[in-house]
Amino acid sequence: MLKTHGRYDYSAISKRPDYSWPGGKRLAIHLCLNVEHFAFGEGLGNDYSVPQPQPNIRSYAWRDYGNRVGAWRLLEFADACDLPYALLINSELYDYCPELVKTYSERGHEIVGHGRTNAERQTDMKPDEERRCIFEVTAAIEKHEGRKPLGWLAPYIAQTDQSLDLLKEAGYRYMMDWSIDDQPVWFRTKHGPILSVPYAHDLNDSVECVTRRTPSQLFCENLVDQFDEMLAESARRPLVMSIVLHSFVLGQPHRLRRFRGVIEHILRHRDRVWLTRPGEICQFVEKLPSGIVPGSDSMR
Repeated sequence: MLKTHGRYDYSAISKRPDYSWPGGKRLAIHLCLNVEHFAFGEGLGNDYSVPQPQPNIRSYAWRDYGNRVGAWRLLEFADACDLPYALLINSELYDYCPELVKTYSERGHEIVGHGRTNAERQTDMKPDEERRCIFEVTAAIEKHEGRKPLGWLAPYIAQTDQSLDLLKEAGYRYMMDWSIDDQPVWFRTKHGPILSVPYAHDLNDSVECVTRRTPSQLFCENLVDQFDEMLAESARRPLVMSIVLHSFVLGQPHRLRRFRGVIEHILRHRDRVWLTRPGEICQFVEKLPSGIVPGSDSMR
């Protein structure tokens, strides 16, 4: 037998119990907007071209554009289209640009834990340091928002063997790091179950537009194809489609121009989909009877 993680069991999507989302909807859609802050001249950081030696001001400035311009542009877009976001934040943003997070929060967008900064990742941390990191992020969000976050996504989607246990210990009810399914799945931890909410790793603006150099037009065409196929399939089973954005990627004017067409296409079907946030998906799934969602029958 191969080594395994022991967090979930195999489950074929075509053989699961059926259910529907609120209002009888079959396709849930959530938009995740990553808003990140990086150390200057040190640590990790996304780059859109050949990496430069530190201090890499070209790359740092590109990323900081997302906080100064891109995130505000995407907020105006959400206001105009009545879109709900899950804002995935580095907690360092509360020190760097608190008004940005505050404005999103006041508009009702969900605040999700996304590490302290994307200049670091959990897989480079010792166990005690990772625990401290998760608890510092949680405490910062609770201090500023008045409540703990429900969900988590690790910087660079990098987890250690103990990450899920630490997240559950800190009070998290869902995470989005494991892109294993198009439906929510319960994972085992040492402290009880934690829900995995689908989050696109493959069709993701950073992966597509930065890593793969996919043109914005093709990326948006892929999103429309993803939506159309999942909407058709949802007649047979409930599904979750995530749309993953980064403020310094989709916040660029030329990319947002193309992306508007994607949202316009989805909104033409708004009566058939549940446009929501991952936290609301988690809360809905928590109320379903045992045995409906994979992993629930052996964890409650």
